[in-house]
Amino acid sequence: MTGLRYVYAVCRPFGTPLQAQLTGVAGDPPRALPHRGLVAVVSHVPEQDFAEEPLRAHLEDLDWLTATARAHQGVIDALTTVTTPLPLRLGTVFHDDSGVRSMIEAREDEFSSTLDRLEGRVEWGVKVYAESEPQETARPAQKPASGRDYLMQRRRQTKSHEDMWQRAESFSTRLHEELSGFAEDARLHAPQNPALSKASGRNVLNAAYLVPRAHSEEFVELVDRTKGEAPGLRVELTGPWAAYSFAGEAATS
Repeated sequence: MTGLRYVYAVCRPFGTPLQAQLTGVAGDPPRALPHRGLVAVVSHVPEQDFAEEPLRAHLEDLDWLTATARAHQGVIDALTTVTTPLPLRLGTVFHDDSGVRSMIEAREDEFSSTLDRLEGRVEWGVKVYAESEPQETARPAQKPASGRDYLMQRRRQTKSHEDMWQRAESFSTRLHEELSGFAEDARLHAPQNPALSKASGRNVLNAAYLVPRAHSEEFVELVDRTKGEAPGLRVELTGPWAAYSFAGEAATS
């Protein structure tokens, strides 16, 4: 099949085959391209969609971008079950296999050192959300009888909000310290914008943890024990993922 080479990730050689029905971006099955002790996982994509100019235009098309990102992530998820991949940026494309090999040669030391550091490890994501309204003010408030009553009611509501955010931040700080103590490494990300994430409540903690795959079950149990500890707070666990947050520049360019 002709076309450009779309690169998903770089990894060590792995013996376990990927799922037989796995398809990648543009519907082409991914394949391994070994070079100098490393493997680039690639598939063919049409030039009319992935050459520089059409790709730039497609990246402004939300539907196209969503479908491409889903296919890209599907390959990364499949790789994560059999090896430790370094995911490359969405839309990483080369003209041919030689271009991919040249990229590996240019960054061989960088890829190798990062893979050594992340070998056998996965990323888990933990988010904490606080409810938008404190439970005690969720019920309709009584109509104030006077201006003084109105001001007192507003002060109580303000203090209730402040207390809730303080509890949420205190819980999140303790949780992050506990999980960081178990994990080999941790990263704090900016809170998610609810308009983009569509998640209910206010995102107080958005963190990633690097955990040896062999200890993942213990990590999951540790997070599960915290759920329900603090009324009005929701703890969400995602993963295991490829170690995006810990790959550094090796996985982003």
